[in-house]
Amino acid sequence: MSTHQKKTIIELTRCSVEGYRKMRKLPLIVVADNVRSMHNIGSMLRTADAFLVEEVVLGGISGCPPHPEISKTALGAEDSVAWRHVDDTLGEVLRLRSEGWLICVLEQAHNSIKIENFIAPPHSKCVLVVGNEVKGVDQRIVDLADVVLEISQCGVKHSLNVSVSAGIAMWQLFLNLSAAASDSRG
Repeated sequence: MSTHQKKTIIELTRCSVEGYRKMRKLPLIVVADNVRSMHNIGSMLRTADAFLVEEVVLGGISGCPPHPEISKTALGAEDSVAWRHVDDTLGEVLRLRSEGWLICVLEQAHNSIKIENFIAPPHSKCVLVVGNEVKGVDQRIVDLADVVLEISQCGVKHSLNVSVSAGIAMWQLFLNLSAAASDSRG
C-alpha cells in the first residue's frame, strides 16, 4: 500500500462557509479589472478562498455570481469569499489608495518588480489588481500603482491566463503577508 494515499473528502473538509467567513483574513483585496471570462472569475474566487483574501472586487465588465460558469470553477467559493461589483475600477482603486491600501498591479511593464522579489512593507494592506485577458490592466491604473509586479516567464508565450497569474500572485502575497503577520506577532 502506498504511503501517499489520497485524502478523502471528509479529511479535506476544513470548515463551514460560516466558519470561513468568521476567520481572520489577510489584508489583501484582489481587484479584477474588466475580466471577461466567467471561468476566470470563478477560478480567482476559488483561489481567493484558499489564501484567505479579504475581498474580491469585480470591476467594469467582470462577471458576478450567481452565474453557472462562475459556479463551475468557483465550486462554492462564490459563497465563502466576500465579493462585490463596481462599475468604475479606476475610481475604486483610487478610493482604496486613499484609505491607505498599497496598490500592487500585476502587469508586464518597464520598471516592474519580479513578484518573487517583492516584500510588502510592514503592516501593509495590499490591493492586487489583475486585468483583462487581452488588454491587461487599464494603463491609468498602472500609472497610479505603488508597485507593478511581474511574474518571471521563460517560454515562447509572453503571458499566462489571468486566473493563473492571479493565483500565482495571490500565493506569493499570501506567503509575504503571512510572514509579515508572523513577524509582527513575535
